[in-house]
Amino acid sequence: MIRILGTTFAAVLGLAFGSFLNVCLSRWPEGESIVHPRSHCRNCTHTLSWWENIPLLSWLLLRGRCRTCRTAISWRYPLVEVAVGALWAWQAWQFLPWVFNVGTPSIFVAIHLVSTIGQMIFYWLLVALAMLDAENLWLPDSLTLIGAALGLADTLLLAFLRSHVPNNDTVETGLLGQALSAALAILAAASLILLIRWLYKLIRHQEGIGLGDAKLMALLAAWLGLPGALLAFALGSILGALAALVLLAAPSARTNPKSWATSKLPLGTFLCIGGIVSSLWGQPMIAAYLRWAGF
Repeated sequence: MIRILGTTFAAVLGLAFGSFLNVCLSRWPEGESIVHPRSHCRNCTHTLSWWENIPLLSWLLLRGRCRTCRTAISWRYPLVEVAVGALWAWQAWQFLPWVFNVGTPSIFVAIHLVSTIGQMIFYWLLVALAMLDAENLWLPDSLTLIGAALGLADTLLLAFLRSHVPNNDTVETGLLGQALSAALAILAAASLILLIRWLYKLIRHQEGIGLGDAKLMALLAAWLGLPGALLAFALGSILGALAALVLLAAPSARTNPKSWATSKLPLGTFLCIGGIVSSLWGQPMIAAYLRWAGF
């Protein structure tokens, strides 16, 4: 019962942080403050009352339209709120058994607490970057670079806590070794995108991938490690290829072949989706692949 209540609280908290994220997603690209003015309709400037500002529920009650001007409210609003709420609820569901198990040593509770909070921050960042790239083809440094730094800090803090687990023989490299390993993973992941970017420009004589994608890969490696980041890249590349095929099959592509050739796809969005999948199911997916490959 306590686990269900705790998970519900995490879901509600996620909905609230998803609602705040929606404010950021609407105002950051326009260079507006996320504090002032109060939440309002971006078409008629109607200031939202408290009951029009309830995460998810208000969108449903208003049937996806502004109460004043009846302008459609984007599906992005409930999608972001549900995504953050569901991901945070899942993390809480995984963590709570460790808290209420009387026999669990405090060091393990601390490790899982740090991991859970870190994953919640990580998911919030990925949802934010996915939407910003999908809507604006923009991956701001304020999220990618700071997110990578937070991921590195989280990795090192977890390594420090695990080093205090009694009879732990897995931590042999020490904190400095862990930091060096994480830094190399970040560098390798970013270099992969930079190499593809260089090859594309060499062949096509134009930019094909933005530097923001390289910084996003650094963020993924900081949180997931190099294997997890490479899995996210593979999944993101597959999703991007599928999106390109759908775009190619569209009627406009058949009538105007040049239209799809010059279209820009938000690679960062696909990488973020791959990062979420890798975080949730990456270890069994990698293990299954290694068994299939005979390693």
